[in-house]
Amino acid sequence: MSNFNFNFEIKASCNKTSARTGVFHTPHGRVETPRFMPVGTLGTVKGLTSSQINSTGASMILSNTFHLHLQPGEKIIKESGGLHNFMNWDKPILTDSGGYQVFSLAKLNNVTDEGVEFKNPRDGSQIFLSPDKVMEIQRDLGSDVVMAFDHCPSHMSNQNEIEASLKRTNLWLERCVNQKLNSNQALFGIVQGGKYPHLREMSAKYVCSFDLPGIAVGGVSVGESIDLIHNVINFIPKFLPLHKPRYLMGIGSLYEIALAVSNGFDLFDCVLPTRLGRHGTAFFNDERWNLRNARFRNDFEPIDKTCSCETCKSYSRAYLHHLIRNDELLGLTLISLHNISHLIRYTNSISKAIQDNCFTIDFAPWKRSSIAHHTW
Repeated sequence: MSNFNFNFEIKASCNKTSARTGVFHTPHGRVETPRFMPVGTLGTVKGLTSSQINSTGASMILSNTFHLHLQPGEKIIKESGGLHNFMNWDKPILTDSGGYQVFSLAKLNNVTDEGVEFKNPRDGSQIFLSPDKVMEIQRDLGSDVVMAFDHCPSHMSNQNEIEASLKRTNLWLERCVNQKLNSNQALFGIVQGGKYPHLREMSAKYVCSFDLPGIAVGGVSVGESIDLIHNVINFIPKFLPLHKPRYLMGIGSLYEIALAVSNGFDLFDCVLPTRLGRHGTAFFNDERWNLRNARFRNDFEPIDKTCSCETCKSYSRAYLHHLIRNDELLGLTLISLHNISHLIRYTNSISKAIQDNCFTIDFAPWKRSSIAHHTW
């Protein structure tokens, strides 16, 4: 277990919801919550340098154990001095365990209680990942927060299948806990259980029994309806300890972030900002603008006059339209930079609103009529 004190301090609480602000202490610095975490699957937030990511206000990023194991391999990263050195990022890093790939690459894998046999999507070779192996890889990567290996079932799975996957997730968590990590790493367990409340409750109580430094909730935003996502967000927190950071995996839309914060969640991640950015779509308030559209051809305003990101300070919608229409790489970089900045700005605004007792579930601070407009 970790020798570093991964302490989580609650700084302020909302008087109308379960929202809170806090500080999560890690060996590579503080993470003020609530906070959106950009996704750098392969040790890179697509299209952005470390200094550009830093300029967005990001304080922790996420990388993926499975993909880094395939390329370049954890031994090379360890030889470089760890993932922080390898990608030139001196702030906290969280590594996902590869459990999501059990779901997303279901056609390429075979799952047993011992682990998962994958067909390498790069070259077709066979790869076997067990909870023990996943912990070993993350130990070599040297991330601050290590995720337990879990079995993320499809939202189409029936109750018997989800019960079996949850039993396996619990078995794997115990094996992860028993593996030795570096003294400056923290293990988070993951709550699963699909759409079944009694299985979610059972999973939450089991994960909490290990008294780990933090708890994640997985198996959301994997293709299920928005109502089911909301059900999980609203249901789970009552079973989680107040004094631990709560990480809701795979959530990046504004309303769902606000709903999750109102229920006491602290950390969020999603590939959406860069995935949309690569296709020319920019965030503006709660809208998504496709900058390929002809209406932006002669629009010389920034994406958002109120945004302080480098894209909005320096470039017009017309220029971004030009870049995207001509498949220039700079276009995806600039729009991704803005999109990430927008989500981090949003969680910063939520934090300020909680402190000022003006946070609401329908949080939209860009509206002049909002009591939280001053936070934007």
